[in-house]
Amino acid sequence: MSESVLIYNALCLPVPDVEALIQGRMIAATPRKFINPGQKFALYPANPSVNTLPPKRHYRSSFLSIAQQVIDNLDSKTVVIKGWARCEGCKMHIPESFEALSQLTIWTKEGLQQVLGQRTHIFLAYLRVYRLPEPLEVPVYTQERHFVPLPQQLTVSQANPVLSDRIFTIRKHQLETRQPPLHPELEDLQSALAYLAITNPAAKQLDQDIKAFLGWTTKQLIQQSDPDLAWINNIAALGDRSIEQDKGKSNYQAGTDFEDIARRSLEFLGFKVESDYKGGAGGLDLFCSKPYSLVCECKAGKSIPDRTVEELDRIGKRHLKENYINAVRLIIGPGKPTKQLQESAAISKISIINAMTLQKLVELQAKYPGSVDLIELKKYLEPGEINYKIDEYIQTVKRQIQLRFQIVQAVKQLFEQDNESLEASNQNFTVTEIRAHYNATQNPKLTDTAVNDFLIELSSPLTGYVGRIKGEDWRRDRFYFLRDLPTPQI
Repeated sequence: MSESVLIYNALCLPVPDVEALIQGRMIAATPRKFINPGQKFALYPANPSVNTLPPKRHYRSSFLSIAQQVIDNLDSKTVVIKGWARCEGCKMHIPESFEALSQLTIWTKEGLQQVLGQRTHIFLAYLRVYRLPEPLEVPVYTQERHFVPLPQQLTVSQANPVLSDRIFTIRKHQLETRQPPLHPELEDLQSALAYLAITNPAAKQLDQDIKAFLGWTTKQLIQQSDPDLAWINNIAALGDRSIEQDKGKSNYQAGTDFEDIARRSLEFLGFKVESDYKGGAGGLDLFCSKPYSLVCECKAGKSIPDRTVEELDRIGKRHLKENYINAVRLIIGPGKPTKQLQESAAISKISIINAMTLQKLVELQAKYPGSVDLIELKKYLEPGEINYKIDEYIQTVKRQIQLRFQIVQAVKQLFEQDNESLEASNQNFTVTEIRAHYNATQNPKLTDTAVNDFLIELSSPLTGYVGRIKGEDWRRDRFYFLRDLPTPQI
């Protein structure tokens, strides 16, 4: 259980600053006075009207829209407290450091100088922030205060930190050493997505992905229980027409349902399915034009009729003419193909898989987006019944993911071994250090070059499992852990 903490007062900070702390955008604040390390308090979002600079000059452009929104939503009678914090250090800063501080926070250099003009010194406090289980509404204090009392004492826990221990340590070290932000362009993109993410699920997912990559959140990028992907669980069931008959559906409706979910599955895998060839009497069930031509016949029921190969040949040639010969041809249906069907498929060079095999491919793509390489998959689409071949392909991909998982774990374990120290050398590691740690416990043994290739891939903005500090050459690059890669079940 998390240790209980008693909170009886709140630190007053401008409402945009509090919002940035709650969101994990930054871990610093500029209190009016020095704060003792270890001190705990709620975060009171005060009206920033005391600033002589307008928001567009006080806050950086990547945060300006959010700052303006929370300022506009201020209530004149009450404020809402969403979190509390523990001070992890407080230092005085001089104007020469403002340029670097600005790049690592939400404030402009001009904004920091303006704060200094109002006070004798400017202090920067490093705050470990936790969310309250329920927001607390308190009265507005009209007078400027450093701390304000809470209406009642709060008992809170450390169960819901905004950032993990590891990410907070990295961010604190980055501020203390003035390391410039690694991806300022992604910060600008995230800011542009902020409003769109409120109503657009795709933008919301991308927003979360960018926040996790930047270290603003500890949420995993891959959502295992995404309700938008629940349809994947129905692929195999819809391929069994007997289940549909139990529900009182006609054979035609059952076939249409399976064709629809097969279409959705192929599109999810990355195929471009052409609507001009839509199924029905005399039509192709599915025709994919990219990344290569694929003709697909869908059969729902207990078995695939022996005549299916002849039907696909006849309808395919009618619609695609000579292009049919060069297309990959596929039948998706239930049961074990008969000997006659297998022989016909071999002669016509048609592949046969069942609905569960299709579901396995889609599940792999859902858990590890982009893992299904359609060009590579094409090599496995041999004539005849090929469920075992597709299973072989899936296992090959999972082994490749497992290797990358082990590389990420090597970086994570190196960090955790030296977690007591805050030295930079204990937070990021060279390729050789990571390779040595990996080779000590894993097979196959890898070279520095191979490990470097994996690390470059894993540190890409499109993956973001490890971070990269670029050196003079690849041997001087340093890498640090960001987030776990889900373990593949092989």
